[in-house]
Amino acid sequence: MEPGRISGSLARLLALLAVVAPYTLAAPLAGLLWGVKVSAMSVWNVVQRLRESAAGYSEGMSRYHADSRSAGASGEAPPAVVLSVDGSMLGMQVRKQRRRRTGAAPLPPLPPVPEGQFQEVKTGVLLLPSERVETSPGRHAVVRRFLVSCLGDADAICARLYAQLRELGWVGQHTVVVIVEDGAAWIWNRAPMFMHRCEILDYWHALEQAWGVARLLCGEESTGAGRWVHRIAEDLRAGKVQEVIAGLQRMRPRTPELRDKVQGLIAYYSQHAGRMHYDEYLRLGYGIGSGAVESAHKVVHARLRQAGMRWSAAGARRLLALRLLLLNDQWTLLDHLPMVSLA
Repeated sequence: MEPGRISGSLARLLALLAVVAPYTLAAPLAGLLWGVKVSAMSVWNVVQRLRESAAGYSEGMSRYHADSRSAGASGEAPPAVVLSVDGSMLGMQVRKQRRRRTGAAPLPPLPPVPEGQFQEVKTGVLLLPSERVETSPGRHAVVRRFLVSCLGDADAICARLYAQLRELGWVGQHTVVVIVEDGAAWIWNRAPMFMHRCEILDYWHALEQAWGVARLLCGEESTGAGRWVHRIAEDLRAGKVQEVIAGLQRMRPRTPELRDKVQGLIAYYSQHAGRMHYDEYLRLGYGIGSGAVESAHKVVHARLRQAGMRWSAAGARRLLALRLLLLNDQWTLLDHLPMVSLA
């Protein structure tokens, strides 16, 4: 390797540091770990090239599996796969281009960041019900999961989820796609893309709606509120959603505010009653909570949502692509991807 140049193998090591730590920290870590002296900008440069290659691979896979003639992974598809999606906000840069120094003049100041300068990052989780294990009574953990994330709209994340299912060989003619969600309309509106599906309203989200009524009924800090929600929780877990709705309808609220809350809860449970057969879902091993995707947000975005960070759309897209390779245990895929040139 020529002096001053970064080899492909070193670039991949630098990228590994950069997907878990900021560039200003990745550079001194490279010196401590491997005795290599590099600047933060050098780390940024090589990582951007690898990230662009990884992002291109992910987008290419989505386009490939969008074609009905594409071939998925060989082998028998599982009888069921669990899918969960959610979104979180990412701080975005105001400027479209990097600042440029003209001669010896100082860099121009950064423009002010207006309120609401955020963009949603959608993250999805795929797992097999058969790979849930009980770590302690009533508590379960996932042996393996695959994460999908993108800085895009609802159609983009759904396309990537479908592509990943096809790539893994986890969707077949008779596979039931179990969709566990918190009630967002955009998710349910796209569920029909899977012919055989089971839609589940997140159990804890259903209870969160009940807490709004309990606080008005019994008081903000009252122990009675907890007991009231506990009774509803037990009935819902037993599959008695219609009994819960009937009990709410028999209530005689004392105030207009409480009456509106109760009517809202009745409407919400009635709308999602077909997604609240929790006893059946537990019997089948599907799970009833979307905790897997909630925790995935923290893992996927831990690098992107640190204090004061603002991202360009290209930078966030590239970092997500590399970070997903690491979290999905696919980092060795970089050995087969070229470092691309950036315009």
